[in-house]
Amino acid sequence: MIVALTGTPGTGKTSVSEVLRKNQIEVIDFNKVALEKNFIIKRDEKRDSNIVDIKKFDGFIRTNYSDKNLIFIEGHLSHLLSSIDKIIILRCHPEKLRKNLVNRNWSKEKINENVEAEILDIILCECLEIVSEKNIFEIDVTNKTVDAVSKEILEIISNKFKNMKKYKIGKIDWSEEIMKDF
Repeated sequence: MIVALTGTPGTGKTSVSEVLRKNQIEVIDFNKVALEKNFIIKRDEKRDSNIVDIKKFDGFIRTNYSDKNLIFIEGHLSHLLSSIDKIIILRCHPEKLRKNLVNRNWSKEKINENVEAEILDIILCECLEIVSEKNIFEIDVTNKTVDAVSKEILEIISNKFKNMKKYKIGKIDWSEEIMKDF
């Protein structure tokens, strides 16, 4: 089973992945593999990010990891892979997310773009184009430690990815936050 661990940048994917690895769960770093395997098509200078060849990346995952019992692919683009079976989206309140991204010294424009994407559920909408909603789990990380979020993911795994009301999509709604900028 291939699981995408995704979310807007700054939601804690990388930190949670470290804890999952300590729990003997194999986690692939999407960005690292994209660079190492030369899946970068070009550089988006305006957004200070790489454009990844999703088809090539997807083929690599299918070829090398389809037979795994459980593997996570961590990265904010991992949910775009058609080879994934389940998706866990980490969500963060826009105010906290903004603080997280400011701490990364990102440009105001890049911070605003990512906070807006979080408010508008962009990743969730993209996920719904790839897999059924029963295969998507959302976790609000806003007031939780990395260990607490990791425990929730371990709970989802131990429950064999069965639908659990507390991780059902649609319960997290930041839409009211968009009005704060007006």
